[in-house]
Amino acid sequence: MRIWTFDTTLRDGTQGEAVSFSVEDKLQICLKLDELGIDYIEGGWPMSNPKDREFFERARELKLKHAKLTAFGSTRLNRNPVQKDDNVLALVNAETPANSIFGKSWDLHATRVLGISLEDNLKIIADTVRFLKEHGREVIYDAEHFFDGYSNNPDYALRTLEAAKEAGADVLCLCDTNGGTITPRLTEIVADVRKRFDGIIGIHTHNDCDLAVANAIAAVEQGATHVQGTMNGYGERCGNANLCSIIAILEAKLGHTTLGPDKLTSLTSVAHYIAELANLPLRSDQPFVGRSAFAHKGGVHVSAVLKESASYEHIKPGVVGNRQRVLLSDLSGRGNVLYKLKQHGLGERLDDAACRELLDHIKQMEYEGYELEAAEGTFELLVRQALQPNVSFFEVVSYEVATRQIGNRDSTTTAAVILRIDNGIASHTTTGHGPMNALDVCLRQCLAQYYPAISNVRLTDYKVRVLDTKPGTASKVRVLVEWSDHRRSWATVGVSENILEASWNALLDAIRLELMRFADKDESIEKAVEDYCWGV
Repeated sequence: MRIWTFDTTLRDGTQGEAVSFSVEDKLQICLKLDELGIDYIEGGWPMSNPKDREFFERARELKLKHAKLTAFGSTRLNRNPVQKDDNVLALVNAETPANSIFGKSWDLHATRVLGISLEDNLKIIADTVRFLKEHGREVIYDAEHFFDGYSNNPDYALRTLEAAKEAGADVLCLCDTNGGTITPRLTEIVADVRKRFDGIIGIHTHNDCDLAVANAIAAVEQGATHVQGTMNGYGERCGNANLCSIIAILEAKLGHTTLGPDKLTSLTSVAHYIAELANLPLRSDQPFVGRSAFAHKGGVHVSAVLKESASYEHIKPGVVGNRQRVLLSDLSGRGNVLYKLKQHGLGERLDDAACRELLDHIKQMEYEGYELEAAEGTFELLVRQALQPNVSFFEVVSYEVATRQIGNRDSTTTAAVILRIDNGIASHTTTGHGPMNALDVCLRQCLAQYYPAISNVRLTDYKVRVLDTKPGTASKVRVLVEWSDHRRSWATVGVSENILEASWNALLDAIRLELMRFADKDESIEKAVEDYCWGV
């Protein structure tokens, strides 16, 4: 069955805490959603703020290939004739092919919030829908608080739908605005509406009971063919129904058509793209599109997945554009390591004893506080060292760092590093912007005359986590450092009670890894240990 998708990320999604898009962001997201194959894109409320007005003005220049851009607004005010209501006129002036308007379906809202009679509420619904239809718009009528209204006064809630339908509404969308409707009750109500009304019934759910996706799917099972939601579930309070999950379930699990299988493979990349523009981390455990959605950590799981992926994966990750990942930790079995190696033809380069030694080393490091799930660079170094145990580029003779501050002046940090390289000694002393920077500069200067290409490696992020707070300032810390050499990014990790020592160890791992990459151009090693990231 064909299910129409309606994305409200740019309107309802922006009402979520910490969610904010510039006009340029909204234009780019609009194009991306159109490319994905979304049917309707609700761009905002042109009457509510200058940003949305500017968006609709600039959106006229967008060359959308599939989606219908939709302007959102309310029914007319009771005191205004429809042709003089600023909100309704703003919808017309937005010049979008579709309008979505919300009206009151709950008698409590009509009488106590709007302060009007029930009959007047029916009239403003009908007037607004009819006026927009007369201006050639497709009209999606959002029956706000419909499920609460139906539970309180079912006859009146149904009359509001009749008013919109008789005035020409193309879609009657039932809204669980408070997000409090339990799935069995929602199923009963949608089934009753479906019996009474032909045409397109829509569903708009919120996640206050953590049931938004389940409720949307239940509505479709009862005959709704228009589904509203937001990418990544952004929205007010606990968020809207996550359109990523809804689309994936409808297509991959229930056999309905939304985007089509070819477009469905772009779902993960679009979800991450929008998260990047929102400047919000996408939940790793988000179903279907999250980084951990098809990640396997336990040794038993990995062993089974290597034989048959369906044993622990409900769909193939590629269906939604995601990838299977195998994590490495103290829960790992040999299969986790072999997965990384055998997948790319490296299994024969490590015998059973070497694999066991590598695995034991990983488990010991995890026990000490290392986290190799996030530090794929450190894991790659371990693999390369296991494959080339006799390779050593340099040895640290000593390092020291000191920070001094006199009075209120800026502090100064001085570091000194001595290395043994090719039976010679290299040393350097310098000042830097803090201990890590000073040590980094010293290490590079010592290595520069021997390995000049190492200068391309740069630090891009630096994170510190306290592992055990009980000892207070003597607590063990884990330092995770992210690096780039302008071609790729990776992370290394260090653990110690001394934050400088932990940082220094992470720095050494990054430099040693890059040197081993220079010495061994076997790209299959990199493929075997790469940790798939989602840069868009």
